[in-house]
Amino acid sequence: MVQHNHPNNKAVINRLSRISGHVDAIKHMVEDGRDCSEVLIQISAVISALNNTGKVILKDHINHCVKDAINNNDDTVLENLNDAIDKYFK
Repeated sequence: MVQHNHPNNKAVINRLSRISGHVDAIKHMVEDGRDCSEVLIQISAVISALNNTGKVILKDHINHCVKDAINNNDDTVLENLNDAIDKYFK
């Protein structure tokens, strides 16, 4: 397993921490019997935040891992990226 340390790692970690807190807040909304529409809106916000975080990770991956792999004629990284994209957009 290769250690990945991209320029946006800290930003990604911060985003994921906020998303985790947001999910906890949604859980409390459900426990408190809040309106279903409010819960759905908050779930939508989390989905959007996760998608945006995925974009940051994908851009970092392309700009670093994929670029390095192309320079080193390593097709494995491209195969893994294609597999990840297929799973991400299921």
